[in-house]
Amino acid sequence: MPLTDDRQRPFWQSVSLAQMSDQQWEALCDGCGKCCLNKYQDEDSGLMHYTSVACRLLDQDRHCCADYANRLERVTDCIRLSPSNLREPTWLPETCAYRRLAEGRPLPSWHPLLTGDPSSVQRAGHSVHGRVHSESDIEDPLLYLIDWVR
Repeated sequence: MPLTDDRQRPFWQSVSLAQMSDQQWEALCDGCGKCCLNKYQDEDSGLMHYTSVACRLLDQDRHCCADYANRLERVTDCIRLSPSNLREPTWLPETCAYRRLAEGRPLPSWHPLLTGDPSSVQRAGHSVHGRVHSESDIEDPLLYLIDWVR
């Protein structure tokens, strides 16, 4: 069987996370918004529990951060994804492209890089659009635990 030329393969199959350009890195985000949800890790089990409470900067209409360039300064617990903090990506949803690639798994079939359609995320039921509250409206996010994030 002949070897596959990396130039014929999609970038996420031929370039490591650490070697990706900024444009390639950003293209991995499917815009689901799950990483913007308030989440809590159980100290005993290590399991991550998600809430239906989103970061105050999540623009639910556009499915993105309302101030992406300044998010790290404006939200103290916002995490900038990088190859180094993906060594143990269990804090990200199982459907997240960054986590999946870091774990050696393929992109999900509904990912916009595969479908060519950003709305495929919502149609597949993996978007937070219309399903969450803004943290600026909620006093105790723990009252809003959910089980629909995978």
